[in-house]
Amino acid sequence: MKKCALVTGGSRGIGKAICLKLAKDLQYHILINYQSNEAAALETKQLIENEGGSAEILGFNVASLDETQVALNSWKETNPEAVVEVIVNNAGITRDGLFMWMQPNDWKNVIDTSLNGFYNVTNFFIQEMLRSKYGRIINMVSVSGVKGTPGQTNYSAAKGALVAATKALAQEVAKRKITVNAVAPGFIKTDMTADLDEKELTKMIPANRFGEAEEVADLVAFLASKKSGYITGEIININGGIYS
Repeated sequence: MKKCALVTGGSRGIGKAICLKLAKDLQYHILINYQSNEAAALETKQLIENEGGSAEILGFNVASLDETQVALNSWKETNPEAVVEVIVNNAGITRDGLFMWMQPNDWKNVIDTSLNGFYNVTNFFIQEMLRSKYGRIINMVSVSGVKGTPGQTNYSAAKGALVAATKALAQEVAKRKITVNAVAPGFIKTDMTADLDEKELTKMIPANRFGEAEEVADLVAFLASKKSGYITGEIININGGIYS
């Protein structure tokens, strides 16, 4: 039986670091989901294989229920003996702006990716996890979803809803040895934060620096491991002390 971990938005940034860590530390076969950047997904796959791990790429938009189901059903048909034990719902987009000027699509697309993406992917696998009586579901949220961030009402709403969904689902499935937790990063060095004024923002952070994607991946790998079996329904902040 091939044991797998699916990471949505796994081709770059935090998602890429998580893919590498789950392959190296937990020896999972990694399913690297990406939407448009196939080259980056293939690069992540190659890095995993260079370290002796195994991986494959799955291109689909998590915001689309139809695309998600077609891609995952096709994968299941090709891999009938494989089981997905770990889901990391990492895919997310930002469309920042003040709420008073926010366009309908900027609201909808952010909600669709982070919140509906969680439903589309997790709901596909949840019955199998319940039958197997084992699973690890890790939702990547954000400091924005815990405290709210001005200029990110759409992103804060999407991630805040995911925080609540994490707590609710955790209670539904705990008896079947399935844990559901969320990780809420603060400022992490990735493409998404590359345009921010790091020097100025660092003044707000007690740890006096931005975090590294690998530090987030270490936390996710622990939550994905068997060692974390008594932790569920938790929102774990990793933000250098900026908010907790």
